[in-house]
Amino acid sequence: MRGLILKNLISLKYICRVARVVKIHRNPSELKSIGKPVLTTGTFDGVHQGHKQIIHRLNEIALRENARSVVLTFSPHPRKVLFPDDETLQLLSTEEEKIALMEKCGVDDLIFFPFTLDFSRISSVEYVRDLLVNTIGVHTMVVGYDHHFGRNRQGDFNQLVEFGATYGFRVEEIPAWEIDQVNVSSTKIRQALTCGEIHTANKYLGYRYGLRARVVPGRGLGRQLGFPTANLVCENSDKLIPGSGVYAVLLTLNSTKYKAMMNIGYRPTFDDSSGIHMEVHIFGLNHEIYGEVVSLQFVERLRSEARFNSAEDLKEQLLLDSTEARKILEKEC
Repeated sequence: MRGLILKNLISLKYICRVARVVKIHRNPSELKSIGKPVLTTGTFDGVHQGHKQIIHRLNEIALRENARSVVLTFSPHPRKVLFPDDETLQLLSTEEEKIALMEKCGVDDLIFFPFTLDFSRISSVEYVRDLLVNTIGVHTMVVGYDHHFGRNRQGDFNQLVEFGATYGFRVEEIPAWEIDQVNVSSTKIRQALTCGEIHTANKYLGYRYGLRARVVPGRGLGRQLGFPTANLVCENSDKLIPGSGVYAVLLTLNSTKYKAMMNIGYRPTFDDSSGIHMEVHIFGLNHEIYGEVVSLQFVERLRSEARFNSAEDLKEQLLLDSTEARKILEKEC
């Protein structure tokens, strides 16, 4: 009975931990004030199902040790510093989204450490000694199975264990997290989104992929077809936009949630050569919303983008898309 009561008390403490607000740190000089840090580190782009396994273990140890669960990540993303001319990297989460996701995971402290070229050149021993030990005061490290650190990612788990013995902190490694016998990673989620595989991406993330966008004036092509659309521009240029196609989405505007269908693509029926566009037809919304910021959650991809012989053929397809989107979204709300 005593063991059961203790287990229930621990469960209650864990629930309270998940409900707490994460404390954000951006100034290295304040990091020493974090008491007894149980720490993990990485970019944590998307905070997906694999990341959550690490964070869950982090919270368990912090709760047991009466310590703080701490995530050390970097700002900006290291690849943007190391390869400034490479525009291929698109991120799954903005800093604001990362903060919200970490809060849902129950993290106590989230460090956005400034990532610079000079910092990228420090050795693995300098990284551990100067940052983890002398600046943060790490108590316990929890890392993923493929964790590397220091210049050219030269440090690995075995080296981290050796450093732990030298500097007096413990290290624990978390194995890869698999879904459908596939190791979940941010790279695989990006690949799925780029191919329009929303169901797979959402399964790996553990939530619906989303983005925030501003409504801007368009050409009014949707209105001419009887499907008025809001033309969108993503608020963050680093955010990954899913591949071309038609999607069933949930849209939030001024705290009100709407069902909608969205097209991402090049408008081939109208020979539009002005680049890729995002436009959304919002069910049940009939007034203009120019300048507003909306939040989108991608639920399912309906079809790929296609070129139609006429505007009338496109309209017929949009009617079918609308019916399918409504059916899918009814199950989600």
